[in-house]
Amino acid sequence: MQELVIITAGVLGASGIVLGAFGAHAFKKILSEDKLASFEVGVRYQMYTAIFLLVIGFNLTFDVPSEKTAYYASTIGTILFSGSIYFLSFADYWKKNFKFLGPITPLGGLLMIIGWVALIMKLI
Repeated sequence: MQELVIITAGVLGASGIVLGAFGAHAFKKILSEDKLASFEVGVRYQMYTAIFLLVIGFNLTFDVPSEKTAYYASTIGTILFSGSIYFLSFADYWKKNFKFLGPITPLGGLLMIIGWVALIMKLI
């Protein structure tokens, strides 16, 4: 399980850097300032989760439910949170209606919070 957590951290971190680089350069030409700012929030929180997963991956054994919850909630939450923001940022450019993703963003955020609370619960 530790390897899975660390690999997930690596995937989120590497893809976050790639997306951040595109956002800083290529996407500036096609996204409005407010859409680019939203996109950057998605990248930032993706990177926060990558670091979080790296830390717990090297320090936990994942033999208790709260540790596994910290991993799964944070990972799924980040995919929902950042992923929905990415799609919503490009909705106008792609001329697609992704408004149905609007409620997904806070759900992802809630799962990320649950991941942090699960870590706290492990320590209490």
